[in-house]
Order: sequence, then structure tokens, then C-alpha cells
Amino acid sequence: MKMKNEDTILEVKDLYVSFNTYSGKIHAVRGVDLNLKKGETLAIVGESGSGKSVTARTIMGLSSKNAIISKGEIIYGGKDLIKLNDKEMSNIRGSEIAMIFQDPMSSLDPVMKIGKQITETLRVKQKISSAEAKDKALKIMDAVGIDQVERRYNQYPFQFSGGMRQRIVIATALSCDPEILICDEPTTALDVTVQARILELIKDIQKERNLSVIFITHDLGVVANVADRVAVMYAGKIVEQGTVNEIFKNPRHPYTMALLSAMPDLETDSSTELYAIPGAPPNLLFPPKGDAFAPRNRFAMRIDLEEEPPMFKVSDTHYAATWLLHEDAPTIDFNSFKQKTLEKRKGFQDEEKRISKDERPLLEVKNLKQYFTSGFGKRKLVVKAVDDISFDIYKGEIFGLVGESGCGKTTTGRSIIRLYEPTDGEVYFKGNIISGKAGQKESRKLTQDISMIFQDPIASLNPRMTVREIIGEGLKINKLCKNEKEMAEMVYDILETVGLSKEHANRYPHEFSGGQRQRIGVARALIVNPELVIADEPVSALDVSIQAQVLNLLNKLKNELDLTIMFIAHDLSVVKYFSDRIGVMYYGKLVEVADSEELYRNPLHPYTKSLLSAIPIPDPDYERTRKHIDYDPSMHNYSKEKPEMVEVKKGHFVYGSSSEIKQYKKSL
Repeated sequence: MKMKNEDTILEVKDLYVSFNTYSGKIHAVRGVDLNLKKGETLAIVGESGSGKSVTARTIMGLSSKNAIISKGEIIYGGKDLIKLNDKEMSNIRGSEIAMIFQDPMSSLDPVMKIGKQITETLRVKQKISSAEAKDKALKIMDAVGIDQVERRYNQYPFQFSGGMRQRIVIATALSCDPEILICDEPTTALDVTVQARILELIKDIQKERNLSVIFITHDLGVVANVADRVAVMYAGKIVEQGTVNEIFKNPRHPYTMALLSAMPDLETDSSTELYAIPGAPPNLLFPPKGDAFAPRNRFAMRIDLEEEPPMFKVSDTHYAATWLLHEDAPTIDFNSFKQKTLEKRKGFQDEEKRISKDERPLLEVKNLKQYFTSGFGKRKLVVKAVDDISFDIYKGEIFGLVGESGCGKTTTGRSIIRLYEPTDGEVYFKGNIISGKAGQKESRKLTQDISMIFQDPIASLNPRMTVREIIGEGLKINKLCKNEKEMAEMVYDILETVGLSKEHANRYPHEFSGGQRQRIGVARALIVNPELVIADEPVSALDVSIQAQVLNLLNKLKNELDLTIMFIAHDLSVVKYFSDRIGVMYYGKLVEVADSEELYRNPLHPYTKSLLSAIPIPDPDYERTRKHIDYDPSMHNYSKEKPEMVEVKKGHFVYGSSSEIKQYKKSL
């Protein structure tokens, strides 16, 4: 595959990387060919385990000790980086090729001041004085959008928000004026509004400095926003490469088609089942004989199982490794592929038939407050995590709760289930109070009637317990089984319900993939047969293909088991697809509540508009013209007019002052 020209600044040729493990040799990267041009952004996409980060770390010379580079070249500045010794590579790393890592907290020293972390890099790499280093550090902090740089210079990482920490990581990476910037999932853990600002920042700095950028992500909406060219990876190989328009509008590899089809967008509603790629990626301890994607490919031919396809040329800039491009193969059109994936969900009913709002709500939250106190004496600080919010959830509906990190979404869910005892307010379940002293009688019954699916399945699953013990624990606590044998049978049944098998029961959490661990979390929540499930960011850390599987599973179980779900997330496209109604939170306040379609079509509160404008959409044309609306809370004049939540239209509630409410009603 020849795509090199005079502008090429970096070239990866036929790269093979494997890892020696106790289980055997894992063939993580298998013959990767890439090139990066001066001033362009190359996005590398694919599911977890496809080899994206391994490729990036190999370029940086940051491979782990058990890594083996058995073949290949990485050409930069006329040198093969693989052949350089540690000292030579150290001179290039940071000063010529820099990297932004996924988790800013693991990249920053928690006990070192921010300013020192930046100046340390400058002094080591550029051999400049302390005064010069500080001056340059302050300028780069200001360039990446850090306010009050003199004060921030002397603060520690824990005193920064997630978005600000990521800006510091970017500042550190850019401090030595590198030619190439590698971004490894730099926005995965960020809210959509913060993500939008970080993406704009990276693009602005790239244009200003004519940087070459490799952007690694599994979010195709982000790719549409930042990329000039895209490389799609699967099972350690590049399976398709092309310009961003070619990949999004004319994908030729079935894996690329499947990834694009698995993403919900703002036009997709919950009556449509998301396309979930069947099966799982191959075990790279034993690389497959033919096309690695063949077992998951609905269009696979006999040759796919027997012989690995070459890289076929689609155009001068577009290549794909699939036998479907052979002259004798059938033609697969992406639009018809996507249309066939949009199937109506079995057993789906219209919202009016599913939800009866004439009845009393299943859950009623009235004036809920959850305050946390830190410090002591005069330094005591009160954090109003949830500040006087009220909402109802009806039997059979999915109520989405959306907002940025720190807005109080998770705290609301935990206060309802009494993991936190509310500071004030009342929570009613089926007409009975379950909060405060009056609700203590209901607390034991509460663990059965209301279950929670936690965001991080690794943190919420006991690593020393088997899956059978983890899932069966709720049965024992609520005395829902007579003996161990009955418990085991019930665990086997729920494992099959969530798409796992009886054989998985004796394994431990570390033996499962992220998607499988999330299914275990779902099984644990459902085995006690709850009426209400609080799902706290259950898909935020998952690949789009696994995200589709979990969302389809929850929707299927909701219909089969007549569940009511409170769905907490910060991704409004997922919440809009999955929910019947949506509540939007901002700094402890509920600022808007409406039916999902109504909220999307006619948002009223400025913060809701800001959230919607920040959602990355997998459409390059849309992303090129999209304008992010910044929300400025100082625009409200609440000192003169006390705000309140008002119903401006049937079922549509907005928080605001009396003059704002008049404006909202006027705009309807």
C-alpha cells in the first residue's frame, strides 16, 4: 500500500508487536502500515484490544518490558526509531514527538505542583533557566485556556477539574514545541461540553503550530470532528484507511460499516434496536487463519475463513482489506447495510401504551437535598451536591438524568437508594416514604425493590468472589432462595438472560471483558426481581459495539420483566435514544424536564442548548459547521428574581426566574 509523499513526517512500515505472557505470546500488532503527513490529523479507531494504543506507545518507545518488536520500521527524520537506544529515543520523546494520555490523573504527579511539572519538562528537554521555564510555562498554560495562571501555577492536580487537568497534560505535551502530537483517548472520560472545548483547543493549536496529530479514539463522532484521514484497526491490523469523508460516507470494510451502524444518533429512538456486532474479537494468542473479522461478518464468504485478504485499492487515498472488494465478490452498499440494521424492537409498544401517567408515580422525589460538609471550624465548606430537586418516575418508563460530572446525577441516584442519607426532602416509592427516619422500616425491602447498576463494573465487583457468589449475594440477603442449589440455579438462569452462560459462574471478574463485566453487573441488579433499576453511567466506558449490546439488553429486559429504569449518563445522544423522558441537571439543580423528543426538538434552558450543541455526531459535514453554544450561568439574574421550576407546556418543565419563564413560553 503506497500512500507516502514528500509531506510525510512519520512512516510505520509492516510493524509487528507481541507480548510474552503467562498464557503465551499475544500478537497485538500484526503488520501495521501507517503514514502521517505534515499538519494533518490521522485518527486511529477500533474496539478495545485492536492494537491502537500499542501502536502509539511503540512509536513513542514506551513499550512494556514484555513487548517484542519482531518486525517493522518506524521512520522519523530519516531514522528508524526502533533501532535507537534509550538515550537517543529520550531526546526525541517529548521534544519532537509528544503524547497526551487518556487519564490525566495517572499522567500528573499528585504531590507535585502543576507549575513544577511543566517546568521540569522544559528544563530537562530545553536546558533553560528556572525563570525562563516559568515564563514559558505560564504562557503555555494561558494558551490552553487555564485562567489565573499565576495562582494555578502553584496548585496541585487535585485542585483542578477533569477538563482543566487534561488542559495541563496538553500544556505539558506542547511545552517543548513537538512536531508530532499523539493523543490517546484524550476525551473519553470527559463530559460532552468539556470534550468539545478540548477538541477545539487541540484543533486551534494544531493550526497555529502546523502540528501533525495522531488521534486515537473509539468515538466516531469525535473522529468526524477532528480527523483528516482515518485508519480503522481490528485484531492488530489496519483493515481500512481513507479520508474522513471516504470512511464515513463510503466505508468498504464490513467492520467499518458495523461500527458506524452501532452508534445511536439524535434521530434514533428507542423503538429501533441498535445494531450490535455479534460475537467478540479473536483471541490474539491464536491469530485466526483467514480474515480476523470473518466470524462476526454477516457477509463472510468461504475464502474469508481460509485466506487473509490483501489491501485492495478503492481510490488513491482509500484502501480496505476485504475480499468483498474482489471483482468476483458481491457488492455491499453501506446505506442498504445500515437500513437493514435498523430493525423495530420486538414487543415494542408506543409510550402511551407503556406508561400510564394517570396512576400515581412509582417513584416520587420531593425537594431532595444532599449536602456534604468538609473541613472544620471557620474553614468548614458545605457542598450542595443536590439542591432541592423534585421529579417523578412512572411505572414502565425510562427516565434519563443527564448533565456534566459533578452536577449531582450519581448523588441523586445514591440518595434515592439510601447509599447516602438525604440531608432533606422526601422520597416515596409506591406511595410509601423511603427516606429519613420514617423510611427506615422500608430499608430492607428497598434492597429488593430498587437495584443499582454501577458505572465501573471492576470497582463494584468483588475480585475475590466468583460470579456465582457476586450475583447470588442479593438472593441470600433478601432470603429469596432456600439453599445453595436453588441459588445456583437462579444464578444460571439470570446469566443466560443477560447473554452469558452457566460456565461463566465459576470465574472471577478479572477473567471477563468490559462488556461481560457490565452484563454481570446487570445480572446482579436484576436477580432480586426489582421494580426500579437505577443505572449509573452503565455504558460510558464501553466501545460503541459493546455499548449497543448493553443498551439492547437493557431495553429487552425492560420489556420482558416490566422494569422501570432511571438512566444516569452524560452522553445526551445515548440518553435521548434510550429514555422516554429526560431531566437535565446543572450544579445540583434540575433545570429542565421533558419528553426526550420534545427536549431534543425544542430545548428551552440555555444549559440544555449548550449540552445539545456539544454532542459529537458521526457526520464530517455536520461537525465542520457545528457551533458549540457556551453556557454562562452569570446571564441569570437570580439575586432579584427567585427562580423556580415551572411547567411551561404539558410535561415540559424549566427552571428560571419569572421573566425567563415568560421568554421560554413566548418561544414555544
